[in-house]
Amino acid sequence: MTIAQICLLAACLLPLGCASIAKSRGFGKRRREGGFDNNRPREWLARQEGWQARANAAQANSWEALPVFIAGLFVASQHQAAQATVDMLALGFVAARLAYIGLYVADRASLRSLLWAAGTAASVALFFVR
Repeated sequence: MTIAQICLLAACLLPLGCASIAKSRGFGKRRREGGFDNNRPREWLARQEGWQARANAAQANSWEALPVFIAGLFVASQHQAAQATVDMLALGFVAARLAYIGLYVADRASLRSLLWAAGTAASVALFFVR
């Protein structure tokens, strides 16, 4: 398994991590006490505020970023791009996304946007490596 493939798996798991963060405060509590409602999870998440709401937004954005990364890896593979370059771009994407999620939850909007751009740039760069 290449580093890029490991990064692909990690990128696919990032939204699930964000969802866990968003729901974490509600775990172990009864629904009537504000605990997580697995019968209506999206409605429950929509009512959250603060860092939980931001973690849920990071989840949505992680799903949105994933197709471009996957497509970039596919195109790089089709071009038989240098694996070391693909691996570095994939690592850059995952690192940017991890930092992005942390900054989103921490409510650091300007830095978060910078990391979003870096992750997007890494995904787009995958289309052009040879």
